[in-house]
Amino acid sequence: MSAPSQPLAGLKVIELGSLIAGPFAARICAEFGAEVIKVESPDGGDPLRKWRKLYEGTSLWWFVQARNKRSITLNLKHEAGRDVLRKLLAEADILIENFRPGVLEKLGLGWDALHALNPRLVMVRLSGFGQSGPMKDQPGFGAVGESMGGLRYITGFEDRPPVRTGISIGDSIAALWGVIGALMALRQREVNGGSGQVVDVALYEAVFAMMESMVPEFDVFGFIRERSGNIMPGITPSSIHTTADNKHIQIGANGDAIFRRFMLAIGREDLANDPDLASNDGRDARRGELYEVIDRWTASLPLSEVEATLRGAEVPASRIYSAEDMLKDPQFLAREMFLSAQLPDGKAFKMPGIVPKLSDTPGAVHWTGPALGEHNAEVLSSLGYDAQQIEELRNQGAI
Repeated sequence: MSAPSQPLAGLKVIELGSLIAGPFAARICAEFGAEVIKVESPDGGDPLRKWRKLYEGTSLWWFVQARNKRSITLNLKHEAGRDVLRKLLAEADILIENFRPGVLEKLGLGWDALHALNPRLVMVRLSGFGQSGPMKDQPGFGAVGESMGGLRYITGFEDRPPVRTGISIGDSIAALWGVIGALMALRQREVNGGSGQVVDVALYEAVFAMMESMVPEFDVFGFIRERSGNIMPGITPSSIHTTADNKHIQIGANGDAIFRRFMLAIGREDLANDPDLASNDGRDARRGELYEVIDRWTASLPLSEVEATLRGAEVPASRIYSAEDMLKDPQFLAREMFLSAQLPDGKAFKMPGIVPKLSDTPGAVHWTGPALGEHNAEVLSSLGYDAQQIEELRNQGAI
């Protein structure tokens, strides 16, 4: 039986990004069948190749972030290198780039030039502050976007400075918006005349879009949401608690019926039947009292017993998972959230599975992140370059 077609099969994506936002967006496209050609500098390539934990000199993150992509090296400061890129873009559907605004324009590869070259091209532009506005020329990483977009202000405990979330969440959120925008633009191209357009994603705006009711709460009430640690002010009870064996568990019992079941399960019929606690506003008004009750209960039992009680009462909860917890968890395993792969020397390792799950045309991983320029000959040959021309490009320093 033949493998099912993937939803983005037939699309060609050129990636000019580096590090996180652009490459993550292109990775999603590659996982669902698009042909993704990653253009890297001949001088070391994407810096992500050397970020975090290295195996034989290459980042383990790289093998995941660049999976299913082809790597070619182009020196975009060299006219011959730019000529190769133009040939790639002339037949591409999507360009994903995360240079600072103006960089491609200086190379003669701005939107006007590329749109004239390929009117059907969709150009996804990820940058710190977008392609317009007084800050557009400023450098802006994900951490800056998280700060300006509001996430850092509300993350942490009220008596301490703001903290980060532990991953580069701003870049990843921007990447998701980039893919959503690209698919919207492709849909528009398909239905209404075949012309591409620019998808302009600013990292700070990508984060800002996640900030729920922060703006109207201030605009209407003058209320500024502050850091609140592990609780969710206005939504009670929902927090992290510590068990007798010094483990941690998130309990979300903020639904009216769920709260009642929870209180009955821990022997607090008085609170379960208290009419003042029957709805969220009443519970939130007494959240200090309720969190003391829950803290005392979890502190009296080991994590396994706390989990068993919560499962029995159908209360949403989860221990705070480490990678070790994930790798042996039945739910992760049943959902195939770990894929088996091999490093270049043949060593087996696990990498994250595909999200989302599509029933008929699922995503897949065909190979891990490639070596720098591994597909130079393959890609250049497909563009009509013969072996002698490829060697000349190499000698000129164009690839």
